[in-house]
Amino acid sequence: MVVPVIDFSKLDGTAAERAETMAQIDNGCEEWGFFQLPTPGGGVHGVEPVRTLEGLMAAERRGEAAAPVDDMDWEDIFYLHDDNQWPSKPPEFKETMREYRAALRGLTERVMEAMDENLGLDKGRMRRAFTGDGRHAPFFGTKVSHYPPCPRPDLITGLRAHTDAGGVILLFQDDRVGGLQVLRGGEWVDVQPLADAIVVNTGNQVEVLSNGRYRSAWHRVLPMRDSNRRSVASFYNPAFEATISPTVEGGAGAGGEYPEYVFGEYMDVYAKQKFDAKEPRFEAVKAPKSA
Repeated sequence: MVVPVIDFSKLDGTAAERAETMAQIDNGCEEWGFFQLPTPGGGVHGVEPVRTLEGLMAAERRGEAAAPVDDMDWEDIFYLHDDNQWPSKPPEFKETMREYRAALRGLTERVMEAMDENLGLDKGRMRRAFTGDGRHAPFFGTKVSHYPPCPRPDLITGLRAHTDAGGVILLFQDDRVGGLQVLRGGEWVDVQPLADAIVVNTGNQVEVLSNGRYRSAWHRVLPMRDSNRRSVASFYNPAFEATISPTVEGGAGAGGEYPEYVFGEYMDVYAKQKFDAKEPRFEAVKAPKSA
């Protein structure tokens, strides 16, 4: 099995190309929870930060740039927001990442609009849910990760299997080193490294909004014996104040297992149960029914 690879540019092509691309996105969301978007020439949604970002990552591999990471036991991470204290080396890192994040945010919103259409929702419905109908700003954060070599990968589990708490996640993963896997049909499948490609996956909030039609997928990262792995993940999540509930009638969640809740309260539960089953988290934030 191979994670779907979709030419997103064909949404702007002929009617037939657009229909085929929309069907591919629907299949990627419904059957996998993961798909990949190639970015020819390193461009993303009209901006070209990906190739520059890859250049920065390559320089860091060669020891020519300061790695924007903190020391941790296995997964080194660095969280990026516009008000961060940014690394000073390499000097172009801050501007490259700002351009990259702006491009990725625009791309994420286009992907969400495609989901809206496939789910039979009004254009922008998912984004409005994330923002409380425009009253709050959605959360958009970026995590730079470094997974150093592990001489005894048999002794650790790596980044344990989990589903993502939020909305839509766009990942620029290492194009040389694998390790990311998604669970499909009870089998772990490699998310194949592709040069200049963005991996898209859906989180728990998309599962709820779609009433179970687009289920968030379990995924993990395996430790590599001889290779450094790097990735840049951007998370487009609801505002903490946003109220989340199913917006699609019918679907896999028609039995009512998805409650209405405030996203910030869900995150309080998720922080303690990230690697546990999803279903108890939804139950934990279910508001009690009035008598």
